[in-house]
Amino acid sequence: MERVLMLGTGCGKAIELYNTCFVLQNEMGDFLVDAGGSIEIEKRLKILNVDIGKLSHIFISHAHTDHIFGLIWLYRKISGMVITGRYKEKVSIYCSEYVYKAIIGISKLVLPIELLDALDKVIEYVVLKDGDIHNINGLDYTFFDTHAKGEELYGFETILSSGKRLVFLGDEICDESQYKRIENADYVMHEAFCLDSEEGIPRIVKEHHSTVKSVCEKMEPLNIKNLILYHTEESHKDRKELYTKEAKDYFSNNVIVPDDLEIIEIK
Repeated sequence: MERVLMLGTGCGKAIELYNTCFVLQNEMGDFLVDAGGSIEIEKRLKILNVDIGKLSHIFISHAHTDHIFGLIWLYRKISGMVITGRYKEKVSIYCSEYVYKAIIGISKLVLPIELLDALDKVIEYVVLKDGDIHNINGLDYTFFDTHAKGEELYGFETILSSGKRLVFLGDEICDESQYKRIENADYVMHEAFCLDSEEGIPRIVKEHHSTVKSVCEKMEPLNIKNLILYHTEESHKDRKELYTKEAKDYFSNNVIVPDDLEIIEIK
Protein backbone atom coordinates (compact mmCIF):
# COMPACT_ATOMS: atom_id res chain seq x y z
CA MET A 1 0.00 0.00 0.00
CA GLU A 2 1.20 3.51 -0.84
CA ARG A 3 0.98 6.58 1.36
CA VAL A 4 1.44 10.28 0.69
CA LEU A 5 3.27 11.99 3.54
CA MET A 6 2.45 15.70 3.24
CA LEU A 7 5.53 17.42 4.63
CA GLY A 8 4.09 20.82 3.75
CA THR A 9 0.98 22.21 2.09
CA GLY A 10 1.62 25.96 1.93
CA CYS A 11 2.35 28.34 -0.93
CA GLY A 12 5.70 30.06 -1.41
CA LYS A 13 4.91 32.94 0.95
CA ALA A 14 3.51 30.81 3.76
CA ILE A 15 5.15 31.14 7.18
CA GLU A 16 3.01 29.03 9.49
CA LEU A 17 2.63 26.29 6.89
CA TYR A 18 5.68 24.69 5.29
CA ASN A 19 6.03 24.98 1.52
CA THR A 20 4.31 22.23 -0.43
CA CYS A 21 6.34 19.02 -0.66
CA PHE A 22 5.63 15.39 0.12
CA VAL A 23 6.91 11.83 0.18
CA LEU A 24 5.34 8.99 -1.80
CA GLN A 25 6.00 5.93 0.32
CA ASN A 26 5.61 2.23 -0.37
CA GLU A 27 7.18 -0.98 0.91
CA MET A 28 10.23 -0.49 -1.31
CA GLY A 29 11.15 2.99 -0.15
CA ASP A 30 10.50 6.71 -0.07
CA PHE A 31 10.27 9.13 -3.00
CA LEU A 32 10.61 12.82 -2.09
CA VAL A 33 8.71 15.26 -4.32
CA ASP A 34 10.09 18.79 -3.98
CA ALA A 35 11.92 19.98 -0.87
CA GLY A 36 10.41 23.24 0.30
CA GLY A 37 12.52 26.31 0.88
CA SER A 38 14.46 25.84 4.12
CA ILE A 39 16.20 23.55 6.61
CA GLU A 40 12.72 22.79 7.95
CA ILE A 41 12.67 19.94 5.42
CA GLU A 42 15.00 17.96 7.68
CA LYS A 43 12.71 18.39 10.68
CA ARG A 44 9.63 17.39 8.68
CA LEU A 45 11.29 14.22 7.38
CA LYS A 46 12.37 13.31 10.91
CA ILE A 47 8.87 13.81 12.33
CA LEU A 48 7.41 11.42 9.76
CA ASN A 49 10.23 8.90 10.24
CA VAL A 50 11.72 9.29 6.79
CA ASP A 51 15.40 8.36 7.02
CA ILE A 52 17.50 10.81 4.99
CA GLY A 53 20.25 8.21 5.00
CA LYS A 54 18.04 5.88 2.95
CA LEU A 55 16.48 8.49 0.68
CA SER A 56 17.52 7.55 -2.84
CA HIS A 57 14.96 9.25 -5.11
CA ILE A 58 14.13 12.99 -5.21
CA PHE A 59 12.09 14.91 -7.80
CA ILE A 60 12.22 18.70 -8.10
CA SER A 61 9.27 19.93 -10.17
CA HIS A 62 10.59 23.42 -10.90
CA ALA A 63 13.17 25.98 -9.83
CA HIS A 64 11.18 28.27 -7.53
CA THR A 65 12.78 28.96 -4.15
CA ASP A 66 10.01 27.24 -2.18
CA HIS A 67 10.73 23.96 -3.97
CA ILE A 68 14.46 23.95 -4.54
CA PHE A 69 16.19 25.61 -1.58
CA GLY A 70 15.31 22.79 0.82
CA LEU A 71 17.34 20.49 -1.41
CA ILE A 72 20.48 22.52 -0.64
CA TRP A 73 19.98 21.85 3.07
CA LEU A 74 19.53 18.16 2.32
CA TYR A 75 22.76 18.32 0.33
CA ARG A 76 24.55 19.70 3.39
CA LYS A 77 23.18 16.87 5.50
CA ILE A 78 23.92 14.14 2.95
CA SER A 79 27.44 15.37 2.17
CA GLY A 80 28.31 15.44 5.86
CA MET A 81 27.08 11.88 6.20
CA VAL A 82 29.16 10.82 3.19
CA ILE A 83 32.29 12.37 4.67
CA THR A 84 31.78 10.58 8.00
CA GLY A 85 30.97 7.26 6.32
CA ARG A 86 27.31 7.22 7.39
CA TYR A 87 25.82 7.54 3.91
CA LYS A 88 26.35 4.91 1.25
CA GLU A 89 23.19 5.23 -0.87
CA LYS A 90 23.16 6.57 -4.41
CA VAL A 91 20.69 9.41 -4.80
CA SER A 92 18.86 10.04 -8.08
CA ILE A 93 17.69 13.62 -8.57
CA TYR A 94 14.96 13.84 -11.23
CA CYS A 95 14.48 17.28 -12.79
CA SER A 96 14.33 19.20 -16.04
CA GLU A 97 17.49 20.61 -17.60
CA TYR A 98 16.55 24.10 -16.38
CA VAL A 99 16.20 22.88 -12.78
CA TYR A 100 19.42 20.88 -13.10
CA LYS A 101 21.34 24.01 -14.08
CA ALA A 102 19.75 25.92 -11.19
CA ILE A 103 20.70 23.22 -8.65
CA ILE A 104 24.28 23.03 -9.90
CA GLY A 105 24.64 26.82 -9.98
CA ILE A 106 23.26 27.36 -6.48
CA SER A 107 25.24 24.46 -5.03
CA LYS A 108 28.54 25.81 -6.37
CA LEU A 109 27.79 29.24 -4.92
CA VAL A 110 26.79 28.20 -1.41
CA LEU A 111 28.41 24.83 -0.63
CA PRO A 112 32.11 24.36 0.27
CA ILE A 113 34.21 22.38 -2.18
CA GLU A 114 34.64 19.46 0.23
CA LEU A 115 30.86 19.04 0.45
CA LEU A 116 30.51 19.25 -3.33
CA ASP A 117 33.18 16.56 -3.71
CA ALA A 118 31.29 14.34 -1.27
CA LEU A 119 28.02 14.86 -3.16
CA ASP A 120 29.69 13.86 -6.42
CA LYS A 121 30.17 10.38 -4.93
CA VAL A 122 26.47 9.75 -4.37
CA ILE A 123 24.35 12.15 -6.46
CA GLU A 124 23.14 11.12 -9.92
CA TYR A 125 21.14 13.64 -11.93
CA VAL A 126 18.40 12.29 -14.17
CA VAL A 127 17.62 15.14 -16.56
CA LEU A 128 14.05 14.72 -17.72
CA LYS A 129 12.42 15.23 -21.07
CA ASP A 130 8.68 15.30 -21.67
CA GLY A 131 7.32 11.75 -21.52
CA ASP A 132 10.33 10.09 -19.88
CA ILE A 133 9.52 6.98 -17.83
CA HIS A 134 11.59 5.91 -14.82
CA ASN A 135 11.09 3.09 -12.33
CA ILE A 136 11.18 4.38 -8.76
CA ASN A 137 10.69 1.98 -5.86
CA GLY A 138 9.05 -0.57 -8.13
CA LEU A 139 6.63 1.83 -9.85
CA ASP A 140 6.89 3.35 -13.33
CA TYR A 141 6.60 7.14 -13.27
CA THR A 142 5.88 9.08 -16.45
CA PHE A 143 7.23 12.62 -16.12
CA PHE A 144 5.71 15.33 -18.29
CA ASP A 145 5.92 19.02 -19.04
CA THR A 146 2.70 20.51 -17.66
CA HIS A 147 2.85 23.47 -20.10
CA ALA A 148 2.53 25.89 -17.19
CA LYS A 149 2.07 29.56 -18.02
CA GLY A 150 4.87 30.58 -15.68
CA GLU A 151 8.24 28.88 -15.27
CA GLU A 152 8.86 25.43 -16.75
CA LEU A 153 7.09 22.89 -14.53
CA TYR A 154 7.09 19.10 -14.61
CA GLY A 155 4.52 16.71 -13.14
CA PHE A 156 4.15 12.94 -13.22
CA GLU A 157 1.68 10.09 -13.31
CA THR A 158 2.00 6.54 -12.03
CA ILE A 159 -0.01 3.37 -11.58
CA LEU A 160 0.22 2.33 -7.93
CA SER A 161 0.47 -1.25 -6.70
CA SER A 162 -3.27 -1.15 -5.99
CA GLY A 163 -3.90 -0.38 -9.67
CA LYS A 164 -4.97 3.18 -8.84
CA ARG A 165 -3.67 5.96 -11.09
CA LEU A 166 -2.18 9.03 -9.41
CA VAL A 167 -1.27 12.28 -11.20
CA PHE A 168 0.75 15.15 -9.71
CA LEU A 169 0.36 18.48 -11.52
CA GLY A 170 2.77 20.77 -9.68
CA ASP A 171 1.63 24.12 -8.34
CA GLU A 172 0.04 25.95 -11.28
CA ILE A 173 -3.37 25.80 -12.95
CA CYS A 174 -3.72 22.60 -14.96
CA ASP A 175 -3.40 23.44 -18.63
CA GLU A 176 -6.22 22.15 -20.82
CA SER A 177 -3.68 20.16 -22.83
CA GLN A 178 -3.41 17.83 -19.81
CA TYR A 179 -7.14 17.11 -19.41
CA LYS A 180 -7.00 13.87 -21.40
CA ARG A 181 -4.08 12.72 -19.26
CA ILE A 182 -5.91 13.21 -15.97
CA GLU A 183 -9.40 12.18 -17.08
CA ASN A 184 -10.75 9.27 -14.97
CA ALA A 185 -7.69 9.32 -12.69
CA ASP A 186 -8.11 7.89 -9.20
CA TYR A 187 -6.03 10.61 -7.52
CA VAL A 188 -5.14 14.04 -8.87
CA MET A 189 -2.90 16.42 -6.91
CA HIS A 190 -3.67 20.04 -7.86
CA GLU A 191 -2.92 23.41 -6.29
CA ALA A 192 -5.66 25.65 -4.87
CA PHE A 193 -4.24 28.96 -3.66
CA CYS A 194 -7.30 30.40 -1.92
CA LEU A 195 -11.06 30.46 -1.58
CA ASP A 196 -13.01 31.95 -4.45
CA SER A 197 -14.79 34.17 -1.94
CA GLU A 198 -11.57 35.94 -0.92
CA GLU A 199 -11.58 39.64 -1.67
CA GLY A 200 -8.80 41.24 -3.69
CA ILE A 201 -7.32 38.06 -5.17
CA PRO A 202 -3.86 39.04 -6.46
CA ARG A 203 -3.35 39.17 -10.21
CA ILE A 204 -0.71 36.43 -9.99
CA VAL A 205 -3.33 34.07 -8.55
CA LYS A 206 -5.69 34.66 -11.44
CA GLU A 207 -2.94 34.04 -13.99
CA HIS A 208 -1.07 31.11 -12.50
CA HIS A 209 -3.04 29.71 -9.56
CA SER A 210 -6.53 28.46 -8.81
CA THR A 211 -9.22 29.17 -6.29
CA VAL A 212 -10.89 26.15 -4.74
CA LYS A 213 -14.00 26.82 -6.82
CA SER A 214 -12.16 27.26 -10.12
CA VAL A 215 -10.14 24.06 -9.87
CA CYS A 216 -13.14 22.02 -8.74
CA GLU A 217 -15.27 23.29 -11.61
CA LYS A 218 -12.55 22.23 -14.06
CA MET A 219 -12.00 18.81 -12.48
CA GLU A 220 -15.70 17.90 -12.08
CA PRO A 221 -16.32 16.89 -15.75
CA LEU A 222 -13.11 14.83 -15.83
CA ASN A 223 -14.39 12.15 -13.44
CA ILE A 224 -11.54 12.45 -10.96
CA LYS A 225 -12.18 10.08 -8.05
CA ASN A 226 -10.06 11.85 -5.41
CA LEU A 227 -8.87 15.46 -5.66
CA ILE A 228 -6.02 16.50 -3.37
CA LEU A 229 -5.70 20.28 -2.93
CA TYR A 230 -2.52 21.94 -1.64
CA HIS A 231 -0.16 24.95 -2.11
CA THR A 232 -2.54 27.23 -0.24
CA GLU A 233 -2.37 30.54 1.57
CA GLU A 234 -2.61 30.34 5.35
CA SER A 235 -4.90 33.09 6.61
CA HIS A 236 -7.62 30.74 7.92
CA LYS A 237 -7.18 28.65 11.06
CA ASP A 238 -10.06 26.48 9.84
CA ARG A 239 -8.58 26.22 6.35
CA LYS A 240 -9.34 22.51 5.91
CA GLU A 241 -13.03 22.94 6.74
CA LEU A 242 -13.49 26.09 4.63
CA TYR A 243 -11.66 24.71 1.60
CA THR A 244 -13.48 21.38 1.80
CA LYS A 245 -16.86 23.10 2.09
CA GLU A 246 -16.27 25.28 -0.98
CA ALA A 247 -14.92 22.30 -2.92
CA LYS A 248 -18.00 20.19 -2.18
CA ASP A 249 -20.20 22.84 -3.80
CA TYR A 250 -18.49 22.29 -7.16
CA PHE A 251 -16.94 18.80 -7.04
CA SER A 252 -19.05 15.71 -6.42
CA ASN A 253 -16.36 13.12 -5.67
CA ASN A 254 -13.92 12.93 -2.78
CA VAL A 255 -11.91 16.02 -1.84
CA ILE A 256 -8.81 15.92 0.37
CA VAL A 257 -7.43 19.15 1.84
CA PRO A 258 -4.45 17.90 3.85
CA ASP A 259 -2.77 19.64 6.76
CA ASP A 260 0.99 19.80 7.13
CA LEU A 261 2.36 16.41 8.28
CA GLU A 262 -0.89 14.64 7.39
CA ILE A 263 -0.58 11.12 6.00
CA ILE A 264 -2.90 10.20 3.12
CA GLU A 265 -3.47 6.46 2.76
CA ILE A 266 -3.91 5.53 -0.92
CA LYS A 267 -6.48 2.74 -1.07
